Amino acid sequence: MTPYPSVLSIAGSDSGGGAGIQADIKSISANGAYGATVITATTAQNTQGVRDIHLLPLAHIKAQLDAVLSDIRFGAVKIGMLPSCEIIDVVSERLAFYGINQIILDPVMIATSGDKLIDAGAIERLKAFFPQTYLITPNIPEAELLIGHSITLDNMQSSAKEIAEKFSVSVLLKGGHLEAKALMIDVLYLFKEKRAVVINHKSIDTKHTHGTGCSLSSSIATYLALGFDLEGSVKKSCAYLNEAIEAGKDKVLGKGNGPINHFMLK
Repeated sequence: MTPYPSVLSIAGSDSGGGAGIQADIKSISANGAYGATVITATTAQNTQGVRDIHLLPLAHIKAQLDAVLSDIRFGAVKIGMLPSCEIIDVVSERLAFYGINQIILDPVMIATSGDKLIDAGAIERLKAFFPQTYLITPNIPEAELLIGHSITLDNMQSSAKEIAEKFSVSVLLKGGHLEAKALMIDVLYLFKEKRAVVINHKSIDTKHTHGTGCSLSSSIATYLALGFDLEGSVKKSCAYLNEAIEAGKDKVLGKGNGPINHFMLK
């Protein structure tokens, strides 16, 4: 019998289907692995923004974690929305209990729409969790919040290194919020190797980028589960995301910022 390459997504649910758990399942599936989930919160949202957030009871989150981690062998774990100190603590403790260390953490603090998705008190607790993870994937606003200064194209590499050294973790600093012409730039800083990798890809003129961070981080976890190293997983995932954005740039879903096209649907 051949086991599925499996990825666990720990994140919030997006009722509009473009981000969170829903985007993770699509991204994991599209890139060739089996996706299981632990839901930390449900949101009432659509392409126009977040209307409400409901945190699930801690006991139920712990029950979900124990159910899947005691039964399924995961090649990697992707973490998204952890909206409170208590939820961060229970997730951190249970992952440590089960010896899970190949963790990709998307530090979800601000949605693409600008809506805050985490309370202020949880930010410091999230920072304390970073060294337990394998890779964090902040966007520019999140990264600026972490290091307290502006990030530009000129200081992306030094900023990625600064975050990595500050929190003892590898960092993928995503450049999607920066002004660019023909190319978009992401910077991967490999903490143990003390090495930066610049990843260039085509800039695509579109507003339909809802869920890009979720989709990228879960894709990276997928390629790790498939046996690729971290650098290879990040490069393959950035290429996938760019293709999915391109495939969705002329698609319409709702009245606001639509999702990427995970399965390149015609």
